[in-house]
Amino acid sequence: MQELLLLCGIVGAVAIGAVSPGPTFLMVARTSVATSRANGVAAAFGIGIGGAIYTVAALAGLQAAFAAVPSLYIVLKVAGGLYLVYLGYRIWAGASQSFELAAEANGQPVQDGRRAFWLGLGTQLSNPKAAVFYASIFAAFQSQHFSLLMNLAIVLANFLVEFGWYLLVATVLSSARPRAAYLRYKAWIDRSSGGVMAILGIKLIASARQA
Repeated sequence: MQELLLLCGIVGAVAIGAVSPGPTFLMVARTSVATSRANGVAAAFGIGIGGAIYTVAALAGLQAAFAAVPSLYIVLKVAGGLYLVYLGYRIWAGASQSFELAAEANGQPVQDGRRAFWLGLGTQLSNPKAAVFYASIFAAFQSQHFSLLMNLAIVLANFLVEFGWYLLVATVLSSARPRAAYLRYKAWIDRSSGGVMAILGIKLIASARQA
């Protein structure tokens, strides 16, 4: 019973973090609207896998690693920031082209679920706030001894929370009306999305220099 309550508490905290707007939401939203529902679902699956990876790392002592090697968090911030700036640039650069032309110019087929998966996974893992969020949740339970079954349940539950939320986002935003609005205002939407993504990356890099 106690482990069930702990599991509910952890999953509830992860759910709150998952629905908070950030780079992953922006990436899934644009992928779903601009390409297809299948690609949005693939991206959501990548984000879910990323959440599972962070859960395993947190259970293994990610918070302790940050405390023992502070520079590790700084490196994570810089690397994540550079990745977000890169994504922002790629989105901005293709804003003035039709989606098909932009995809061909970048060597990226329009229907590419594998690329969408890796994009989702990369965006999730490049976010140092997600790493700290997961580490902080499990730091509160360092004195708890979880059974193997409990550890597996936590990893699976967190995956389902992350994947489930972004699956909902992909399903809703890939419908006809959001797609029509995107095609009509593609240049403005892409420049806004790319700009926001790049700004988030620059802020991460700047915060690393201040650490």
